[in-house]
Amino acid sequence: MIHRVKRANDMHLGKWNGLGGKLEAGETPEECAIREIHEESGLIVKHMVLKGFITFPGFANEEDWYTFIYVIDEIEGELIDSLEGNLAWINDGDLFDLNLWEGDKIFLNWLEYPGVFSAKFNYKNGQFIDHHVIFYPAQLQ
Repeated sequence: MIHRVKRANDMHLGKWNGLGGKLEAGETPEECAIREIHEESGLIVKHMVLKGFITFPGFANEEDWYTFIYVIDEIEGELIDSLEGNLAWINDGDLFDLNLWEGDKIFLNWLEYPGVFSAKFNYKNGQFIDHHVIFYPAQLQ
């Protein structure tokens, strides 16, 4: 997790977030996640599992945000001093003690469910309003 405390104009200032960022031109969501995790933490993702999609209508500057949620279960490397904030390994049982976005407190539980979820989280002026979710069962490959 990253504690966003290093940039005064950061809309996430003071919050704890998972690592990630915006897609670059021509990039897949997987390539973006791998790149962003490396840039922000110095870690190299070796294996990850797609767990869900979340839409945040009008989340920042009236822009819709579309997020892809992964669980990373194999990495290499050492944590760096990130420009984004302070990095820390957080035990699952301690996550809900952190200053998280209200929606994060909801979807983090879903990462343990089999299959994939698709959700919409509505915020207004940084305040959580409501959410809707659909769960898709795990498929045999």
